Amino acid sequence: FIHYILNRCLFNSSDLKDIENIYSYYYNKEEFLRFSSSSGKFVGYTELGVKTAERANNDPEQMSSRRAEKETICKPNIDGDYSTILTKSVQPRVRVQSLEPSGGNHPAMLICSIYDFYPKKIKVSWLQDQEEVSSDVTSTAEMEDGDWFYQIHSYLEYTPRILYLSQEENSLQQSSSSTFYSQINKRGRNALLYAAKSAVFEVVMCTRMINV
Repeated sequence: FIHYILNRCLFNSSDLKDIENIYSYYYNKEEFLRFSSSSGKFVGYTELGVKTAERANNDPEQMSSRRAEKETICKPNIDGDYSTILTKSVQPRVRVQSLEPSGGNHPAMLICSIYDFYPKKIKVSWLQDQEEVSSDVTSTAEMEDGDWFYQIHSYLEYTPRILYLSQEENSLQQSSSSTFYSQINKRGRNALLYAAKSAVFEVVMCTRMINV
């Protein structure tokens, strides 16, 4: 039998109104007592927990101490998380390459891969003539690398003789770019594959334009 206490700080921002402190008591893997800053009192989940909650709720000193922990414990730690981790971002690496499709309705495929980005939230889309393409597109979910970074991959099946552009756009920082060439045209012409990278990566667009 193991008895332990779990103190959690749940939050959506660093404002006190968006913080909840939950103090849980466990015995033999079962939570039998909880204090929540949202309700401001203890709640019991077992016979022992109900009795303990009743005593604790009638103890002014203990209640005052628990109610203060949202501000004295949660708030300083959350402020530290925002200043050191949660407001930080890591510039992704973007790579576009052609693949041989295993099946489908088109003879060629492009993959737009975005690596080593943080935080997790990101949107990847393919555009043709500035309009989003939804057909013949498949994407993975954001995948954890195990070191705080994420990666995601988007695939587009296509018919050659078209210029494809992989572009990452945002309104916060200026983009930088790199280019490379790949033979993806049946006629043997080079098609330009362009990847734009930026430190802010909420939106990544893999764009297709007609090659005239």
